[in-house]
Order: sequence, then structure tokens, then C-alpha cells
Amino acid sequence: MLNFLKQKYSTLILDEGEQAGKPLSLRRNFSWNFAGNIVYAACQWGMLVVLAKLTSPEKVGLFALGLAVTAPIFLFSQLQLRGVQATDARDEYQFGHYLGLRLITTVLALAILCGVIGFSNYDRTTGLIILAVALSKAFESVADVFYGLLQRHERMDRIARSRMIKGPLALCMLGGLVYTTGSVTAGVCGLAAAWGAVLVSYDLPNVGKTLRETSQTAGATDTRCVVRPTFTLRPLLQLAWLALPLGLTLALLSLKTNIPRYFIEHYLGAEELGYFAALSYLMIATGTIVSAMGQTCVPRLARYYAERQFAAFKKLLWKLIGIGGIVGSIGFIGAVLFGQWLLSFVYSPDYASYSTIFSWLMLVNVIAIVVSFLGYAVTSARRFKIQLPFAIVTCLVTLIVSYVFIPRGLMGGVLTLLIGNVVLLILYSITIVHAMQTTAHRNP
Repeated sequence: MLNFLKQKYSTLILDEGEQAGKPLSLRRNFSWNFAGNIVYAACQWGMLVVLAKLTSPEKVGLFALGLAVTAPIFLFSQLQLRGVQATDARDEYQFGHYLGLRLITTVLALAILCGVIGFSNYDRTTGLIILAVALSKAFESVADVFYGLLQRHERMDRIARSRMIKGPLALCMLGGLVYTTGSVTAGVCGLAAAWGAVLVSYDLPNVGKTLRETSQTAGATDTRCVVRPTFTLRPLLQLAWLALPLGLTLALLSLKTNIPRYFIEHYLGAEELGYFAALSYLMIATGTIVSAMGQTCVPRLARYYAERQFAAFKKLLWKLIGIGGIVGSIGFIGAVLFGQWLLSFVYSPDYASYSTIFSWLMLVNVIAIVVSFLGYAVTSARRFKIQLPFAIVTCLVTLIVSYVFIPRGLMGGVLTLLIGNVVLLILYSITIVHAMQTTAHRNP
């Protein structure tokens, strides 16, 4: 009787996929990923709110500068292995290869950032903030390859739970330390400690559980799965070569996003950068829905494309673009109607004077959402190499526009983001159409 009740209780609290260790449905995966991303992004935004409330716009700008300096380097070091892993429908590489390569590139990224700090003209405080942000990015980078395995097996619920723990813990650590010490450096160190703790205590055991389940499903007799990297040279080099265009692409796209911040800090100062970073970070609130939908649908888009189910591929892509466009439009309308009040309430009255720029940023965000979904589609089609020249072109355009317009004021930063996203929109659209046409005419 006790065993019977236990089984009934387990059935109530676990969904069908969790009981069998099988993938969840697309709807459940989206729901979990959406919830996890909402909580995580809210906490990320909360960090900027805390800094804006407890410190000055200049210190917010220093934090934003730390993110801007570290992001392109770490995104390059990640080589978008999560996307490669999630779309690896034919199991070309083992999880150990992805983990081994990620550990190597993460160490290299930290070394490069130490060199950047050492040879730059940043003062001691700015250098320490950048270094603390780099450490937090290192923990996040390792967690990202864990998420790739879970995404590959369509278990977004486990990723969501991790982010639901990581976000609030990091917010509490950063906010608590900034409040008690008044130091942004101490707060960012607390952020890094929180992410490291979640990585070791939650993400690592979770990945081991997933590996055991997949071994059992495959009928393996030995299901003692240990999470460990593989450092066999040949497959690591092959994987790195495959993913290198994506790594360069991500780094350049991140550089495209951050180039305006470099110019703003140089020409307008850290305080103006603080205002711009706070305003543009609100774009990420709608970006959480994009990430949830895109990451959830990438494995299915990849399967549709690999099986040449182009009608299903296009139908799912159009659904994503339609929903994303609606979400972005709601954000833009909200910014126009309530932007001044929102900025004053969330940050401080000083930020409310930038409500016009905020509205324009949310308009740019509508285009950015569509571009993101098209980028997911290009990756699902495994068109990796073509993305690199696109990123180079976009970076050059962004650099030129920033140089011309940003010295005139923050509106130049908005114009830079707008033009960069329009260029990518055109290039990605052409790529998807051409990829489907060439694959359809190719022999199976």
C-alpha cells in the first residue's frame, strides 16, 4: 500500500517526460523556459535598479563598461557551443568534447581579459570591476555548455530551475554587498560567488542526472555517468574549427551592440553611459520572451530542416516572428505612453528626462526581436560560416555610424543600433531563403 501511494504521489508531481527521462513537449519546454528567463532577466534588471538607487549614474556606467569589455571576449570564447550542441541532431560529438573545449576557451578568455586590464589605462576601481565581471562570466560560460546538453534533450525545465535560483541569489548578493559596503566592486564579487555556487551545487548534479537518463534510454548497461571533460586533441580541433565562425560571429555581434557604449563612454562620459545602459537594458525584458521561444524551438527547427520539412520549418519560424513582433510592439507602445513615469519610478527622476530616447530604443527592439529569431533559424539550418562575414559587415557599419553620430549625443547611439539591426535583418532573410532553396534541390 505504501509503494502504491508513493507511485500515485509521484505521478501527480511529475510530468510524463520527467517520469521517463524523456523530452518535454514544446509547450511545456516553452513555459518552463519563459518562466526561467522572466525571473532571471528581472533579477538582471534588478541589479541595475539597485545600482541606480544606491549609487550614481557614473557607477552604473562603470558596471556597464565592465559588461561591455568582457562580453565580446567571452562570447567569442564560447564559440556558441550551446547552439552547436543543441542542433547536433546526428550526435557528431560527445558532451565531454563540448565541456573540454569550453573549459579551455574559458581559461584563455580570463587570461586575455587580465592582459586587457593590465595594458589599459583604466584606474584601479574600474579594473577590479572588469575583473570581477570576468569571473562571473567564466562561471556563466561553463553553465552555458551544461544548458546546451539539457537543451539538446529538450529539458528546458531543468535550465529554468537553475536560472530561477541563480537570478535571485545573485541579486541578493550584489544588492546586499553594495548596500552594506557602498562598493560596486564588492557587489560584483558577490555576483560571481553566487553564480559559482549554483554551478557547483545545482548545475553539475543536474547534468549528471540527465546523462544517466539518456544512457538508460539508449539501453546502456553501465549508467554510471560522470560529468567530465574530454581533451582528445583531434575531435576538439574539429569541433573548434566547426564552431569558430559562430564564435567570431557572436563576438562581433556583441561588439556591434557594445561599440556605441565605447563611443558614449569616450565622447560623452561614464555618466551618460550609465543613463544609456539603464535605458537600453529594458530592451532585455522583452528579449527574455525571444530567448525562451528561440532556445526552445531551435532543436525542433533543426530537426525540421535536417528532415527537409520546410513547410513546418517556415510555419514555426513565422509563428515566432509574429509573436515576437507583437511583444515588441507592446513594449514600444508602453514606452511611449508610460516611459517617463516608468523611468522615474524604477530608477530616479533624473532618468525620466531621457524618456524620448527610451521610446526610440524600444522601437529598435521590435526589429531586434525579428533579427534574433532569424538568427536562430540560420543557426538551425547550420549555416555557421556565412554568419561571420555578416557580422563583420554589421560591425563596420556600426563603427562608422557611431563615429559620425554619437559625439552629437545619445540619440546617435539609438541610430547606430537601428541601422545595425536593419542590416542584419536583410542579410539573415536572404540567407534563410537561399538555404532552403539549395537544400531542397540537393540529393538526400
